[in-house]
Amino acid sequence: MSIIRDIKIIGLETVLPESLAYGMARGLTSRRGACLVMVETEDGVTGIGEAWGPSKISAAYLDLVRPYFLGQSLYSQRGVQHMILSKHYHFGTQNQLIALFSGIDIAAHDAIGKLLGLSVCDLIGGRQKTHVPVYASGGYFTLEEDQQAALAKQLEPHANSGFTAFKIKIGRSPDEDVQRVKLARQIIGEKPILTVDSNGNYTVDQALDSMRKIAPYNIGWYEEPLAPQDWRGYAELKQKAPIPLATGEALYETFDFRRLVEDRLVDVVQPDLSLSGGLSVARFVGELCSSAHLRVSPHVWGGPIGLAAAAHWVASLPCYPHSQNDPTPTLVEYDIGKNPMRECLLRTPLTVVNGLLAVPTGPGLGVEIDFEAMAQFRIN
Repeated sequence: MSIIRDIKIIGLETVLPESLAYGMARGLTSRRGACLVMVETEDGVTGIGEAWGPSKISAAYLDLVRPYFLGQSLYSQRGVQHMILSKHYHFGTQNQLIALFSGIDIAAHDAIGKLLGLSVCDLIGGRQKTHVPVYASGGYFTLEEDQQAALAKQLEPHANSGFTAFKIKIGRSPDEDVQRVKLARQIIGEKPILTVDSNGNYTVDQALDSMRKIAPYNIGWYEEPLAPQDWRGYAELKQKAPIPLATGEALYETFDFRRLVEDRLVDVVQPDLSLSGGLSVARFVGELCSSAHLRVSPHVWGGPIGLAAAAHWVASLPCYPHSQNDPTPTLVEYDIGKNPMRECLLRTPLTVVNGLLAVPTGPGLGVEIDFEAMAQFRIN
């Protein structure tokens, strides 16, 4: 039995010039962060995970919960999490504590894989795919005065690079949404999947207005049309939407996803493994969605460890109910925004060729941190 000896956090951040800030309808940022979580075992094996959000807040939560994990079996870390959630129920389940648990859970799976000589996807369901399809996630808002030109500048370098699916940001106004979608279609063509994301910046009536205006452009899904916990709004929107709905990146733990799926509020469920609870929650979401015949697509907007975890999860998913003919393969988000950490943190970066990401085959997550290169991003 492998025992947890210690858990540590490494905070990382890259800062762009303010003039290069980019983002979504709710605002822009010039900072990209990541929080690495290291689970050390008495066997001398260290697993690496990623927790979304501010590392200092994760570190404060870790000071509280670390004693519960130390001396416990690596294999029982999910049970330790449940005990903490039960004992400290006043903290709730929609906060940075769950993001920390996500990092611990991913790191624990990485460590178990290393101990057993198995890749994570084999641990959680078996490697069903050697490569997973991704979508180019970009088309951000920027500080530039001409937003159409800025959008074109982001999409054009990737239009002929093999991506079969794209996502762009919308959500500042329905009329602007039409112009952005129209331009995106002109650049990427009619064949690739085009999805849009308003980051919850609309109310039901505004979202419907936007959807009806952009529906002629063959939109694959409309992501986060409403605020994350607007359950009644999603129920109303689902009955009227002319475009498939997607959401989930800002939902936490099994409780949020159970409500989303049981009430059939969307068509595509999008857990972020570095925020929602790690691979354990992702497995629950996968089974829940499969039983409800809903699609999934993991949200990824952080460092490469979260991307690796998402790739392993998707690689482990069964093809039910499609058998050998899946009309819409499960896509992993691949951020194409400026983020030096994406390329520099790993000794062998995760790269996309012709729209496909090779799922690492080594033990655990199958990736190795370049600690020397990491030093330039370290903040604690």
